[in-house]
Amino acid sequence: MSKQPNIIIFFTDQQRWDTSALHGNPMGLMPNFDRIAQESTHLAHCFTMQPVCGPARSCMQTGMYASQTGCWRNGIPLPQDATTLAKCFREGGYSTAYIGKWHLASTDPVPEEERGGYEHWLAANVLEFCSEPYSTILYDNDNEPVKLPGYRVDAMTDVAIRYIAEERDQPFFLFLSYLEPHHQNHVDDYPPPDGYREPYTGRWLPPDLQALTGSAPQHWGGYCGMVKRLDEAYGRLLDALKSLDMMDETVVVFTSDHGNHFKTRNDEYKRSCHEAAMRVPGSITGPGFEGGGRIDALVSLLDIPPTVLDAAGLPIPERMEGRSLLPLLRRAEVDWPDDVFTQISESQVGRAVRTKRWKYGVTAPGLDGSQRKDADHYIEQYLYDLQSDPYELNNLVGIESLRVIADEMRERLLNHMSAIGEPPAVIESAAVRASGQRNLTPMPREWRYYSHSRGMNIALRRDLLSLL
Repeated sequence: MSKQPNIIIFFTDQQRWDTSALHGNPMGLMPNFDRIAQESTHLAHCFTMQPVCGPARSCMQTGMYASQTGCWRNGIPLPQDATTLAKCFREGGYSTAYIGKWHLASTDPVPEEERGGYEHWLAANVLEFCSEPYSTILYDNDNEPVKLPGYRVDAMTDVAIRYIAEERDQPFFLFLSYLEPHHQNHVDDYPPPDGYREPYTGRWLPPDLQALTGSAPQHWGGYCGMVKRLDEAYGRLLDALKSLDMMDETVVVFTSDHGNHFKTRNDEYKRSCHEAAMRVPGSITGPGFEGGGRIDALVSLLDIPPTVLDAAGLPIPERMEGRSLLPLLRRAEVDWPDDVFTQISESQVGRAVRTKRWKYGVTAPGLDGSQRKDADHYIEQYLYDLQSDPYELNNLVGIESLRVIADEMRERLLNHMSAIGEPPAVIESAAVRASGQRNLTPMPREWRYYSHSRGMNIALRRDLLSLL
C-alpha cells in the first residue's frame, strides 16, 4: 500500500444487531455483511453508548460520551470547538466528506461552522424531515438543496461511489450516514423500496418482539426491507472499491447509531438501555482487519474513532474515551474492559452497565433530558441474566438471592459514572421480592433408579411426571 489507507464509515440508523444471520436472523437480510464480517473482523458484541440519534452521533464524531460532548439529547448542536474525526483526519492530510444524516446542528441547512470540520458536504441535519424515501433532498457545501434520483439508500450510495472515484488518488475519510432503517417520522412507517415489504411481513420475529406488545406486527416487514436494501448498498460500495482496485487500501466500518425495540420497552423505538436498543451490528474490513475473525470482547461505538485513527497512523486525542481495536486483532496482551457503560438522558435520565452475563440499569425518578443530563439519585430499574435470558424477558431486579450480583453491578456503574465526570450519585435498591422458585423436597427413595453404567441418580416414575 503506497499511501495511508482510506477510511469509510458505513453508518445506518436504528438497526438492531440481530438483523444479521450471524446473530440468528434466518431471513437472509444481510448476506454481504455476514460474508465480509466472517472474512474480515466481526464485532460480535458492539454497543451504542447512547440509544438515541444525536447523542450517539456526537459520540461517534468525538470519541467521547454524550455527557462530555454536551449533546446528551436531540436538538443540542455539537460544540464548534470539539475535536472531531474530521478535524483529526484533515490535520493528517486526508480529504474529508460527509454524506447523509447529521443530526448535530441547530437548523437545516447546516451552517458551515456546525459541520464538525468536514470539507466536502452533502447532508441534512434531520434527513427524515427534509426528504422522502423516493425524494431525497440533501444540502451541498453552499447550502443549496440537491435532489437525488432513486430510492434514498441508493441515491446516497451513488453519491458516495462518485466521491470515492474522484478522490482515489489521495487518502480520504468518508462518513456515509444513512437514515434507514429509521422510521419516516411523519407517517410512522418504515418505507422500504417497492416490493421489499411483502417478503418479510408475517415471518420470523426476534423473541422479544414476539413476547412483548409493540409495533412490530405493523412495522417489521418494512423494517426488514430497508435492512435488505442497505446490505445491497454495502455490497455495491464494496464492488466499487474492488473495481477501482481500492479494496487493499480502504478500511470500511459498518455499524449503527442504536437499535430498535419497536415500542416494547417504552412508547418509542429507542431511548432504552435494553439490548434491542443498545446492541448494534459491527464489522470492519480492509488493511489491518482482514482475517481478524470474531471479536467477542465488548466493544462500544467509542472504540471506533480511535480504531480508525490508529489504522490511518494518526495520533489519537487523549480525550477520546475508547480504545483502538487493533491490538485485539493482533492478539496482543490487552487489558480490555469486561463491561460497557451506556447513558440515556432524554425521555428518562438512566444509566446501565453490561458485562458478558449481566445487565444492570437504573433510572432517576421524575427526571428527563429537558431538565438535566445526569442525576444524584437513581433507583434500580432492571437486572437481566443475559446467559439464560438474552432477550431480557425476565427482570430479576430486587430478587434477594441476587443482591450480591446487583451490588457488584451497582459498584461498576458508579465507577463508570465517576470516571467520566458525572456527579456523585446514590442508587436506591429495588424493593425486595421473592424469587418465585418452588420449594424443593428430597425425592422419595422409591422414585429413584440407580444407573450403574453412568453412576447417576435418575427419577423414572411416570407418577412423578404426572405431578409436575
